Amino acid sequence: MANALAVLVVEDDAHIRRLVRGALARAGHAVVEAATAREALAALAIDKPAAVLLDLGLPDRDGIELIQPAKAAGAAVVVVSAREDTAEKVAALDLGADDYLVKPFDTEELLARLRAALRHRLEARAEAAVLVAGEVEVDLPRRRVRRAGAEVHLAPKEYGVLALLARHPDRVIGHAQLLREVWGPAHEANLDYLRIVVRNLRQKLEADPARPVLIVNEPGVGYRLRVVA
Repeated sequence: MANALAVLVVEDDAHIRRLVRGALARAGHAVVEAATAREALAALAIDKPAAVLLDLGLPDRDGIELIQPAKAAGAAVVVVSAREDTAEKVAALDLGADDYLVKPFDTEELLARLRAALRHRLEARAEAAVLVAGEVEVDLPRRRVRRAGAEVHLAPKEYGVLALLARHPDRVIGHAQLLREVWGPAHEANLDYLRIVVRNLRQKLEADPARPVLIVNEPGVGYRLRVVA
């Protein structure tokens, strides 16, 4: 179960570390702490945490450089940073962070974000072949999409965007990543391409395209496929 897994807290502020440690302990997590990037890399190798709560403003290295090593080690990553600039969020998400929370934060929200990130980690490992989100079913191996049991025809780029979102349900995928993986690296700046495809997907999949609940926008950052009960 998620609450039995170890969480690495990478934070140079001792007060914040104590606050987060207490919240995690009350939620039943084992806690590992690191005040520097060097300590964090050692903890990733030795303790093998299931998730990392990562500050970016570390004394010896920019914390953003730890996202890929943490993901390579199999950990979910939630960035917890005072940096609120959209470009920072986009960069972190494009490098593979599961979520981004701006300081100051509420500990209950932090725990909720952590639970979601741990679910993403388990889902990625399970590599579920079929994703169900409300009335929509995405069958990745067969490249087939159904809504309310009826097959939906999607253009290649529409399917490409939906499939990438479906592989990471409830996680924000940055605009640049979507454009890079579906259109190619030369089109990372062509945001209008993505907007048109998302609009088409909403027309085909949402009950009310004007009020989307399935493919939702994170302003200035990207899109997420929300798994609706």
